[in-house]
Amino acid sequence: MHGGERVIAFENAAYNYGGGELLSEVSLRLAPGSFHFLTGPSGSGKTTFLKLAYAELLPTAGHVTIFDREVRGLSRDEVARLRRRVGVVHQDVQFLDHLPLAANVQLPLTVSGRKSDARDLGDLLQWVGLAHLSDALPPSLSGGERQRAALARAVIMGPDVILADEPTGNVDWEMSLRLLTLLVELNRMGKTILVATHDLNLIRQAKNQVPARVLRISRRRIQLAGADL
Repeated sequence: MHGGERVIAFENAAYNYGGGELLSEVSLRLAPGSFHFLTGPSGSGKTTFLKLAYAELLPTAGHVTIFDREVRGLSRDEVARLRRRVGVVHQDVQFLDHLPLAANVQLPLTVSGRKSDARDLGDLLQWVGLAHLSDALPPSLSGGERQRAALARAVIMGPDVILADEPTGNVDWEMSLRLLTLLVELNRMGKTILVATHDLNLIRQAKNQVPARVLRISRRRIQLAGADL
């Protein structure tokens, strides 16, 4: 990371679905190594915000920069290169059901043509507590196992940023805490973390462990929530 580099920055960014603006006048900078939560009612634009943050969507007005590169002018190859530095955990985790867990976790490496180190993969699966399931097929996994596998897949390329969309939405509290612990560990390693969630208990728990900041989407804008959580 270069000194003073903003990992992700929004400047007066807006996103319009055709039926009106979902997000408007969003200005925000995520500093390297920061930990943010993004909250807001269902349908308020949390997933859209995350998609703007990894160039899955382009803003309809204003600017979004990722690692100081303006997303709007980037070629497809440049977007692909940028995305290797951003790990994403999607809300509905998709796996290739005919491939064992280990192969699913390695997919980003396979797709990018990079060789995987068996020991690194083993360490990663152990870190998320899934080493014993490396040969299991995705349909046999529980919700919590799927989410931890998704996190492993998101970090296998060694990204600088991890974006997670409702990672604890389908798991119980104990598993939510386990996922949070993994995210906190990543943050302590210097990764920038942004988690979209409606789980205020999870946010309170995180604030005991890291200096997490809370962003709230309200009336199409993003505000930094005060100390009311």
